Amino acid sequence: MASSVYGDDVSSLGNFTTCDREPIHHIEAIQAFGFLIAVNAEWSVCRVSSNIGVYLRSNTGLRLGMPLSNVVTAGAVHVIRNRAALLNGIDAVERVFAIQLEDHGPCYDLAVHRSGELIIIEAEPSIEAGDLNAGAMVRSMLAHMQGRKSLVREAARLIRAFTGFDRVMIYRFHPDGSGEVIAEKVRADFEPFLGLRYPAKDIPKQARALLIRNPVRILADVGGEPSRLLPHASITDTPLDLSMSTLRAHSAMHIEYLQNMGVAATMTVSLVRDNTLWGLISCHHGSPRKIGFEQRTTVELFGQVLSLLIEKQERADVAAYEAHTRKMRDEITASIVQRGAARHTMTDLAGRLADLVPCDGFAVYADGIVTRTGTTPTADECKALHEFLSDLPANQIYATDGLSLSYAPAQAFRDRAAGLLAMPISRSRRDYLVFFRKELAQTITWAGRLDDTLVPGPDGPRLSPRKSFEAWREIVGGRTAPWTKAELVAADAMRITLLEMALELAGLTEIDTRVATQKQEMLIAELNHRVRNILGLIRGLIGQSRRSARDVDTFATILGDRVHALARAHDQITEKNWGPGALEALISNEAAAFLGDGARRVKIIGPDMLLQPQAFSTIALVVHELMTNAAKYGALSDASGHVAIDWFVNETGDLTIDWLETGGPLVSTPTRRGFGSTIIQRSVPHELGGSATLNYRGSGLEARFVVPTRHVVHTPNAPQRALPMINAPSTARLSGAVLLVEDNIIIAMGTEELLMTLGADNVLVAGSVATALQLLETETPTFALLDINLGAEMSWPVATRLRELGVPYVFGTGYGDGIDYPLEHRSTASLTKPYSLGSLAAVI
Repeated sequence: MASSVYGDDVSSLGNFTTCDREPIHHIEAIQAFGFLIAVNAEWSVCRVSSNIGVYLRSNTGLRLGMPLSNVVTAGAVHVIRNRAALLNGIDAVERVFAIQLEDHGPCYDLAVHRSGELIIIEAEPSIEAGDLNAGAMVRSMLAHMQGRKSLVREAARLIRAFTGFDRVMIYRFHPDGSGEVIAEKVRADFEPFLGLRYPAKDIPKQARALLIRNPVRILADVGGEPSRLLPHASITDTPLDLSMSTLRAHSAMHIEYLQNMGVAATMTVSLVRDNTLWGLISCHHGSPRKIGFEQRTTVELFGQVLSLLIEKQERADVAAYEAHTRKMRDEITASIVQRGAARHTMTDLAGRLADLVPCDGFAVYADGIVTRTGTTPTADECKALHEFLSDLPANQIYATDGLSLSYAPAQAFRDRAAGLLAMPISRSRRDYLVFFRKELAQTITWAGRLDDTLVPGPDGPRLSPRKSFEAWREIVGGRTAPWTKAELVAADAMRITLLEMALELAGLTEIDTRVATQKQEMLIAELNHRVRNILGLIRGLIGQSRRSARDVDTFATILGDRVHALARAHDQITEKNWGPGALEALISNEAAAFLGDGARRVKIIGPDMLLQPQAFSTIALVVHELMTNAAKYGALSDASGHVAIDWFVNETGDLTIDWLETGGPLVSTPTRRGFGSTIIQRSVPHELGGSATLNYRGSGLEARFVVPTRHVVHTPNAPQRALPMINAPSTARLSGAVLLVEDNIIIAMGTEELLMTLGADNVLVAGSVATALQLLETETPTFALLDINLGAEMSWPVATRLRELGVPYVFGTGYGDGIDYPLEHRSTASLTKPYSLGSLAAVI
């Protein structure tokens, strides 16, 4: 063999055994059941794994630095380059199954991802998967889980049946980082691990972070020798990040850990919730075992769906508990007494709350007096505890299941109150309703003793993995049963309910202040609820629009149009303080905004009619999709077609809306139903309880929608308000530097692109008044777009300075028409968020 693999010719690809450099660190090594090729921006080979010759044969030899096309076939290069072009994001991985890399050679499964400036191509021999279809297989597995009492137990059974591993465990992480095996399916002669706990150090934080990014990891042969990576001489000092590698070798610590367990092969699948590692599916085998890449991809998809099902189940449990607590809050609110009996009432009601927040005792701190009931600390201990509570935030509850860990004096009364939940019930004084729980000695069964043992290593002493996995029981004291998420949510909601009673108890007389505070909290809660609903809707639109888009530009256009349709509807219903909106205005605005001059070919007939906010948003999205389809494929796709929209109230009081397209090209029933068609056909039945009927006649689409009467307001002379045609053609163009004042960086980045598209040579971005004024000292822009509200300040000073400089400007706002403009700026045009290319062009 040649003396070097760093640029010199290698005569035998099947015998990478020597190298004139020191062995590469294990992090730059991969498992031997596959091989790795890394190429640079010129698609020149700059790294390979030392076992590549086992898989690829060549008469000409391999030279690091040669084009990839000299290593694999032109067809394979074409496929790989296409997959690399689809990579989007630092953690993206594209997969190709059953591709030939050499003429008449075996088939390989590929994983392609980026690592810095390099493209990493990992290959492993294909394992025949028959007629495996990932989607169909996951649907079948989910069907078996329907109606099961334990999702995770059935999931463990299905994964073992699908993969053939000797043991499949599902374990969940606790708040302290330790993991507990909550479900297991294991071969009869294997030792069961169900119920065992594993300390947090068994999976370090950096490993958990990697498991979120790269959710499936396999080690086919624990005792196998990994293959090191051989780099081109020009990059020998540059470490290669293999975080997203499917073949990456495992650390010596992990290998030793598995060997201590008697495991010869393993696979893990991450269960992620809210971008946090909820738990793992962990598979073990007593002998080396390789699972095909296509099969692992199916398991990965199943793990993602299982994570969603677990989240859904947990949310359902919380919702049921919240329904129970809501009923209790209503009963408590109805029993509030007049001033004078407030202290007696608060104590009585606190006792009733023991069903809501299970406890062993409680104390009411009010007006300097402590009233105790049940098992609690002594009066003096409670007074000292009050000083500790007074240092905590006054606008949120505080809960702990180990009080002595944060408040040392609690060690003296941990048998009576090892944990507590403190609920602030006043603002001006630190009054609390505190629930106590007694010590609950817990028996935790660990998988072996938790001893840290140092052993010598090549870089000095290091921790040795545990060698014993026999169950070891530990009695943990000074703790209570943890406060559940549902209990914390219920307690926080009750805090708001009890605020009025607490103010009575404290003897406060500032009634107006109290009412204003309560209204503010209610407003914040309602705003939070609506924002979450909107974010959930946008998340759904993103996911569904991505499936129907052919490329990024199409995706951006489709998503943008749908978001703007919702924004226009939102503007109309918020104009009347979230009141009913006019149906005719909704349709007119959508036609004008989307079709421009083509809106003249849309005929609208019907009585004055208002829709409640929920129905208004739903119908707005349906009409938008109908307009989109008509403009792309239907009556409005040529110059001769028309659309007629009319509505009436039927005999039951329901609103009936008819859509009729005529004069356009011939249409036929679509063979595939996309997201837009799904919105049209299912939104009204699903969200409003109405009906939708579509008939694809050759002459054009006919559709009928029935909206139940509860969503309709029968008001004559309903207010009509036509919004500007924001997509109307505009010849206005920007030039030179443009000033953009916006405190949200995401919105600023998107708006900057729109301004550049409209001709701006440069966009000066400022997130505050001070930054904007400083920019104006050095450069005078040709135009400016100012977000009115910049968090803690308004942009009026910037507008005043622009007027002095004679620079034209417009305001941007998310508040609609509810802004009190200073007198000198009342004639300035304003633009409602979210911005679009058409809306910006219309105001320039």
